[in-house]
Amino acid sequence: MGDADHKREGGVAEKTRPRTEQPKLYKVLLHNDDYTTMEFVIEILESVFGKSPAEAFRVMMHVHTQGVGIAGVYPFEVAETKVAMVLERAKEAGHPLQCSMEPE
Repeated sequence: MGDADHKREGGVAEKTRPRTEQPKLYKVLLHNDDYTTMEFVIEILESVFGKSPAEAFRVMMHVHTQGVGIAGVYPFEVAETKVAMVLERAKEAGHPLQCSMEPE
């Protein structure tokens, strides 16, 4: 290979980094029912979702008056785990509380 072969490319070599995309987020929703106590919903919001007592009360009241409320927004695996935790705790406590997730 001669010098002419090296000069043909003539460009500057750049390293490209693959773009890392932010994970898609999911809303974890609590659904109102006529049997689950407000106190239990507040306990779930504090223990599973890390809400302060005031924020837990606010979210619980939104669920109670609007029928559904957002407990939190998380990446898929975290949201899926939180839904499972809520459903398991509700079942153990004898409450029909429903929890679901949907893309944000």
